[in-house]
Amino acid sequence: MQRPHPPEDFSLKETSPHLGGGGLTGDKLTSTYDLVEQMQYLYVRVVKAKDLPAKDVTGSCDPFVEVKLGNYKGTTRHFEKKSNPEWNQVFAFSKDRIQASIVEVLVKDKDFVKDDIMGRVWFDLNEVPKRVPPDSPLAPQWYRLEDRKGDKVKGELMLAVWMGTQADEAFPEAWHSDAAAVSGDGLANFRSKVYLSPKLWYLRVNVIEAQDLQPSDKGRYPEVYVKALLGNQALRTRVSQSRNTNPLWNEDLMFVAAEPFEEHLVLSVEDRVGPNKDEVLGKCVIPLHSVERRLDYKSVNTRWFNLEKHIIVDGEKKKDTRFASRIHLRICLDGGYHVLDESTHYSSDLRPTAKQLWKQSIGVLELGILTANGLLPMKTKDGRGTTDAYCVAKYGQKWIRTRTIIDSSTPKWNEQYTWEVYDPCTVITIGVFDNCHLHGGDKSGGAKDSRIGKVRIRLSTLETDRVYTHSYPLLVLHPSGVKKMGEVQLAVRFTCSSLLNMMHIYSQPLLPKMHYLHPLSVTQLDNLRYQAHQIVSMRLSRAEPPLRKEVVEYMLDVDSHMWSMRRSRANFFRIMGVLSGLIAVARWFDQICVWKNPLTTILIHILFIILVLYPELILPTIFLYLFLIGVWYFRWRPRNPPHMDTRLSHADNVHPDELDEEFDTFPTSRPSDIVRMRYDRLRSVAGRIQTVVGDLATQGERLQSLLSWRDPRATALFVTFCLIAAVVLYVTPFRVVSLLAGFYVLRHPRFRHRLPSVPLNFFRRLPARTDSML
Repeated sequence: MQRPHPPEDFSLKETSPHLGGGGLTGDKLTSTYDLVEQMQYLYVRVVKAKDLPAKDVTGSCDPFVEVKLGNYKGTTRHFEKKSNPEWNQVFAFSKDRIQASIVEVLVKDKDFVKDDIMGRVWFDLNEVPKRVPPDSPLAPQWYRLEDRKGDKVKGELMLAVWMGTQADEAFPEAWHSDAAAVSGDGLANFRSKVYLSPKLWYLRVNVIEAQDLQPSDKGRYPEVYVKALLGNQALRTRVSQSRNTNPLWNEDLMFVAAEPFEEHLVLSVEDRVGPNKDEVLGKCVIPLHSVERRLDYKSVNTRWFNLEKHIIVDGEKKKDTRFASRIHLRICLDGGYHVLDESTHYSSDLRPTAKQLWKQSIGVLELGILTANGLLPMKTKDGRGTTDAYCVAKYGQKWIRTRTIIDSSTPKWNEQYTWEVYDPCTVITIGVFDNCHLHGGDKSGGAKDSRIGKVRIRLSTLETDRVYTHSYPLLVLHPSGVKKMGEVQLAVRFTCSSLLNMMHIYSQPLLPKMHYLHPLSVTQLDNLRYQAHQIVSMRLSRAEPPLRKEVVEYMLDVDSHMWSMRRSRANFFRIMGVLSGLIAVARWFDQICVWKNPLTTILIHILFIILVLYPELILPTIFLYLFLIGVWYFRWRPRNPPHMDTRLSHADNVHPDELDEEFDTFPTSRPSDIVRMRYDRLRSVAGRIQTVVGDLATQGERLQSLLSWRDPRATALFVTFCLIAAVVLYVTPFRVVSLLAGFYVLRHPRFRHRLPSVPLNFFRRLPARTDSML
């Protein structure tokens, strides 16, 4: 049995890496990539060749270029029978691995037996110029080809050779010596990329009515409803209450649509003629690019659409144009909402869809993805464990993916990315994955990229203009329990352009106004979020190279809404943690009331008398007390960004069966006896929750029954007490009443009874509605 990791293994560690090329201040080198360690590369850009000599009997050549540096060799694609080929390919060789003093560029002729060398160009590495962004790219030049002896031969090659860093714009597209073992098919899956998730809209379809429907059976009242389809989203109205050929609905249907609009909205009016038997009375197809867009809740004009009906004539489907059934609709793309595609707890963007409603950005978020340490082997290759790790980061619509580092448990990425920030109360998510698509692209037998772990950083927890360099534990919950998969080292900086604008954001609603003025129901939002997940993962998996469905779903926390005993327990203890402060204050006050520490109780008496005699000091005293507490806690403020907490998640001591339940499919795939046991356990937990909710409802109903005359005697007593209290309080100064009440509450234990007080006894005897429940 594997021994559990000690808790300190799961902690966040502060690091001090060499950022910006070792912190060379004043050097241009630090101007672009100052959050990561500078990595030196030799770049060779092979542009084209001209006047290449004919090498075979046909009087032509099949040229390609080979770039050699020590043991590393990169080749371009070859052209058949072409003496003036254009390649425009870039090769990058890591300086750390350079073992030779010259780089050789060979032009070869592709041959079945042995490739012929047509000529070469070589460079001494000591003579290669350095390029430092933001300087312009180095211009390629023509070089005459030489043979092995150094004599000029026919043909010229256009090249550019320079030393640069990973900040070079050629870096993402380059062939890397690090990936020399990766085949041509898998090379696209190796490179770093930036992706944009599609712009999402809420499509609102208000189905009002239909006219002149023609059901096939005239002798019955039609049961008509409308079915709406948008891509793989399908919604339907209820059956119209008006059982005639002019049905009325006036019902809203909501969809998620993504730009560019590839699918059309298809509406079909159907008649339920029998159980599981529906007759289509007419259809209409509406292209979304013709639909009106609105920014607020101003009414959109309604439109009538003709319903087309298809009939079979001689085995062919034709439109029936003998009638003119119509449907009355109000359709719009609602740009005033933010389309939720992430869990609301970890949102990275809260802006409305319509760009006209966006506020000015308040700052910039910079992320340096440095290295990872101690990554566990994720797959087996040639009989040994290996990991091909890459990172994905998501903030707003921009997703980034680093290059894959082949076969390394300590990969060094040193890539830096930037995002505009519109709201500090947002979260950036960074995930680490194992690439399973490097050999043969998508032909890996349906293999999925494995999760290594992820990190979430809330921007509002970061101080502005400070560089945070930490090593974050990569924690993943497996069916066997929580497991540390390694650590990822990040550098994060949040730069604020205007402190005033950022402070103003804290006074604004979290979501756009439409969410509050015309809110969507919780069920609606859940369904729409599911559709948004599907659209985003489908669009990004169609990119080149694809950002795969399993990666997108893990980054968006698609399964966070699923039931989990562990999460429920963790949330219960979170609530208890929040209430513990109130409970502690109540206990402290109880100790004062029972004179546990007489000196403290006497001081509270003095403070109480001062506040009653000078009531204008009450509020200042409260706020001064809160100020002093805040200042006192400043010394214990968090110094590090938040990270995954196994103790808070109750992942370090979870029961194996509860873990198995959490990883079960939906619907369940477990045997019936296990499902029955889990169902009984869920019933017992739900029963306790039901009891607590019922107790809260009971207290509220007792309060209502004070004046509702459900218990006429109790209400009569309370009403009489209220009248007497009104008269007494009217003639007695408020300060005297307050002093008497305070002294009564703080009275000495010898004047107290162990039995509950009269008001509490009275309240507990009041009726609730529990006796009316089945």
